[in-house]
Formats: sequence, structure tokens, C-alpha cells
Amino acid sequence: MNLKYVIIGRKANIGKNVQIGNFSTIENDVIIGDNTWIGNNVTILNGCRIGSNCQVYSGAVLAGIPQDLKYKGEYTLLEIGNYNIIREFVTINRGTASKQKTVVGDHNLIMSNAHIGHDCSIGNNCIIGNNCIIGFSVGMAGEVRVEDYVNISGLSVIHQFSVIGRHSMISGMSRIVKDIPPFIMAAREPLSYVGLNVIGLKRSSFSIDKIEELKDIYRVIFQEKRNTSLALKLIENEFKQTMERDLILEFIRESKRGIVKGLFS
Repeated sequence: MNLKYVIIGRKANIGKNVQIGNFSTIENDVIIGDNTWIGNNVTILNGCRIGSNCQVYSGAVLAGIPQDLKYKGEYTLLEIGNYNIIREFVTINRGTASKQKTVVGDHNLIMSNAHIGHDCSIGNNCIIGNNCIIGFSVGMAGEVRVEDYVNISGLSVIHQFSVIGRHSMISGMSRIVKDIPPFIMAAREPLSYVGLNVIGLKRSSFSIDKIEELKDIYRVIFQEKRNTSLALKLIENEFKQTMERDLILEFIRESKRGIVKGLFS
């Protein structure tokens, strides 16, 4: 471990085979797992927990205090899992009293200049594009939940408390103020359902039959001019029970912000 021009708190817990670049700062209450690489000019603040085999590039600031006017200095955490790539100038804030922690799962790519606000939860195998802002609002930000295998393209902003369903894809420069159901592609302005995330589903080994099932379900929800309650009841009564069907029904019924509309709704 090269410690030249590096400031590391005496109580920091640094794993085996960790590499730390020049001019980086690591405070006392930090844990970094084995085989993680930290670039130059990285700032890792108190309350940060980083797993093994991660890469953190120059200029990233991890576990900064929340940009939330209600934050009063309470002890909170930022938990980052294993095999994550965090590119240049990414900022991820730790939690507030609301959830006590911000969480990033495993195997995620967070591209340059992205910001993840306080109390957000990022799942596994997600791609967060350049300059994305996850958890925006006036005065406070955060508390977005991004589920597994989500792809959010660059320059997108996600309003606080929004939920992004698994295996979904959001086009670049999107403004997300409603929940995004699982398995879909969302685009246009205002952001709308424009079809299934077919390429992403195929890459995740979804069968052709399963993709057709999902298309049929979302046709009822977005293209047959029913209100949402009637559409969900029809799906429950007329579609075979599967894990994916039930996941869609549960997601939409539990949505607090409401879901995006269909392109021609």
C-alpha cells in the first residue's frame, strides 16, 4: 500500500491488498474491504463502509453529510457493497435519521459526476449514467430506491422518494417524478412507458416466452385504455400466476407516487 501524500485516520480499518492513490483522505470511522483500489484525490469520510474488490476513481467524495436541512449531525452510515466501480467526481451522501444509512449494493457501475443523495438505496448490477442525480428536490434530497439490474442513462434526475423497478431502463436526460415499474423502458417527456426493456431482459437470460408474457401484462396496463385498478384486477384474474406477474402487481399497488403513464395514454 503506497502511503505517500495520503492522510489515513489511525482508527480506519483498511483491508488486505488495498491500494490508495496520492492526496487521498480517509477518516477514522471508515472500513475498506480487501483488494479495493482507491485513486488519487479521493475523500472518504466518517461513516463510510466499502466492501471488497471495489474501484473508486479520482475526485470521488463518499459519505459526505446529507444535503438535507433537517440533518442535525446524527450518526449515520454509507454502506457500499462489493465489486462496485465508482468513477470520477461521484458524490454519495450518508443517511439521515430517516433511514440511518445510504446503501449501494454489489456489482454496480456509477459513472462520472453522478450524485446519490441521503438514504437512497441502490440494488445490485445497476448502471448509473454520467451526471445523474438520484434524489433531488428543493431544500432536501434523497430516499430513492433503485432495484436490481436498473440502467439509468446520463443526465437524468430522479425526484426524492421515487422507486425504480428492477430490470428497467431510463433514457438519457429524463426527469423522473413517478415510479418506474419493473422490466420496462421509459423515455420521452413527460417520461412514459415506451415498451419492455427487451435487450436488458435478454441479457439477463429471460426466455422469449417470459418476455411475451410481460408484454401482454403491460399491454393491459398501458395500452388498452383502462384505469389502473381495473387493469390490475384483470391481470390478476386472467393471467397465470408467476413471480413476475405478482411482482408487477405488488409494485404498482404499493406505489406511493404513482407510476408513469403509457406513451399514448
